[in-house]
Amino acid sequence: MDGKRQAHHDHGRRPARTRRMRWLKLLRHRLAHLLTPHSHEAGDKVDAAMETSRDGMRTLWISLVVLGVTTVVQAGIVALSGSVALLGDTVHNAADALTAVPLGIAFLLGRRAADRRYTYGYGRAEDLAGVLIVATIAASAVLAAWTAVDRLLHPRDITHLWAVSGAALAGFAGNEWVARYRIRTGRRIGSAALVADGLHARTDGFTSLAVLLGAGGTALGWRAADPVVGLLITLAILLVLKDAAREVYRRLMDSVDPDLVTTAHATLRGVEGVLDTGQVRMRWIGHALRAEADIVVDARLTVVEAHRIAVAAEHALMHAVPRLTAATVHTDHTPVEDDPHATLHHHAPGNRKPSPTHFSG
Repeated sequence: MDGKRQAHHDHGRRPARTRRMRWLKLLRHRLAHLLTPHSHEAGDKVDAAMETSRDGMRTLWISLVVLGVTTVVQAGIVALSGSVALLGDTVHNAADALTAVPLGIAFLLGRRAADRRYTYGYGRAEDLAGVLIVATIAASAVLAAWTAVDRLLHPRDITHLWAVSGAALAGFAGNEWVARYRIRTGRRIGSAALVADGLHARTDGFTSLAVLLGAGGTALGWRAADPVVGLLITLAILLVLKDAAREVYRRLMDSVDPDLVTTAHATLRGVEGVLDTGQVRMRWIGHALRAEADIVVDARLTVVEAHRIAVAAEHALMHAVPRLTAATVHTDHTPVEDDPHATLHHHAPGNRKPSPTHFSG
């Protein structure tokens, strides 16, 4: 009897403990909403995408004005002095300013809603703009190198060295400000193309300082200083080209930070009812992330119960992964006697296990 009373007592304590645990989870969920408020409504997601595009466009317009003024000032001094190093820097600044055009078009296209042909929307236009930016950086490197070699073969005196020095300092200040602004905005909204454009501007700033060194060498009587610095500028442009190409290449290949995948797995395993996780995939669409995830649930659950867990898993992911706007969660179940995947097995390459039973969250 004592054992039965003890068992009955323990049975009465378990529901109370379960209720406390559920209450604590609900409290944490409410606090998470207060600290990181967001909405899951489709219209609000579109508004968020529009807001990030507006931030990108604002950054482009402001940086275009700053670089435009810098380029005009430097071009005037190039005409007066004949400095080939300053010419290379000016061309690079002009090219950097013009990259705002394809990127701005990409941001505008990214605002368009998905349709039956482009079912994921038009966010990939940013990746195409990134390719154009990389091509522009490469073209400016070729032009700077050609001009520098031509001046080495055909030397020419440089005048107005103080004006050249002033233009170089102005170019550094303008480009570094634009670089910081673009990179900061690009990382905040998740735009690899805007980050690449910011790296492009940063190189312009350093090449402007190199022009200053060339002017100093010329003032000391070394006639080759200006074209030599022009060649050094070319090398600097090539280094930035490597970094920008890597950024754009990774985005084109659907590369994401591995830490985000680790976070997604940990988050999914923390959802009540999720017994294990399978494959988790993420990709960038413009400056927003989308995810697909597989979870394992109890085979005895009903379709409604499994769907409820899938929705909870999607909700948890959107809280845990920055800039994640949507996730499709597939639910698989614990092993049963008849494997429902058997009919799909011959479709899987290499007899790999096909995608699990799917309840979209």
